[in-house]
Amino acid sequence: MNDMKRNWLPILLGVIVAWVIVGEVIDSSRKQKEEDKRFAEYLATEEHDSAWLAPSLYSDNETSGKEREMVMYGQDLIAHTSKYFGPNGTVSHTTNGMNCQNCHLDAGTRRWGNNYGAVYSTYPQLRGRSNIVQDIYGRVNDCFERSLNGKAIANNSYEMQSIYTYMKWLGKDVQKGKKPYSSGLPKLTFLDRAADPEKGKMVYINVCQTCHGDKGQGMVSLDGKEYSYPPLWGKHSYNDGAGLYRLSSLASFVSNNMPYNQASHKHPKLTTEEAWDVGAFVNSQPRPQLDQSKDWPDLSKKSFDAPYGPYADSFSEKQHKYGPFQPIVNAKKTK
Repeated sequence: MNDMKRNWLPILLGVIVAWVIVGEVIDSSRKQKEEDKRFAEYLATEEHDSAWLAPSLYSDNETSGKEREMVMYGQDLIAHTSKYFGPNGTVSHTTNGMNCQNCHLDAGTRRWGNNYGAVYSTYPQLRGRSNIVQDIYGRVNDCFERSLNGKAIANNSYEMQSIYTYMKWLGKDVQKGKKPYSSGLPKLTFLDRAADPEKGKMVYINVCQTCHGDKGQGMVSLDGKEYSYPPLWGKHSYNDGAGLYRLSSLASFVSNNMPYNQASHKHPKLTTEEAWDVGAFVNSQPRPQLDQSKDWPDLSKKSFDAPYGPYADSFSEKQHKYGPFQPIVNAKKTK
């Protein structure tokens, strides 16, 4: 009888373990199906015939002379900013070594890649963060001071004028005041919970670490002048005043574009939850700090995911940083 018990016990344990594993697989499959259904419903609500397409110099026979030269230089400044303004830049040594196109993919031309399709058509505009009407020059310098953790460049410099000319050329076919479909970043569906940095750490290790490094340090190009893959935290990354330090922006950027050249708006590689969680992990890591004491002078206009106080509402700084965000948005609508 004892021998029979000893023989049956491992079998019983094996059955229990198998049952648990099968249950987890079924639950994971169910969640993935629900995620796929929500994303399909989201895509079904979008316009599909008005996506912005960046102009091409190869087919542009009208832009010529000095203007064409400035467009080409502006494009190169966006694509290879570090070569001009990085630690070993040829113009000045004023930035962290990242390129503008690390956040604005393909020199600001990729659909849903945080592109510049709507820049010329929508600026100047009133910015909530500064509460002043800001022109393109001010917007570019925001990136220099925040995303590139550097110093502003002169508006009348040849470099700034070339960047302006390039952005104007990119938006030359966009009606003034309009924001074309696929410009910037789309809004990502909120989670009904807070984004979880610990879950995001596992996503980072499994998906992102190969390119961005085990310490988020990025990968320097072979010539040592710029990053092939940018640092996501640490002293060479964007500071805590950058747009991507707002979780909704980073999660959307990741969902629509990462892993690089594998994911797209219609074919993301990560689930919505994974995008939020890995964004939370990245933004939970140390990075340069910016004096933001003059930001958001009108607190009622402050973004729901601005990760630092003070706020016009009673929600905690932690909830503003990681969510859940829907209660914050709902509360703001009732005021």
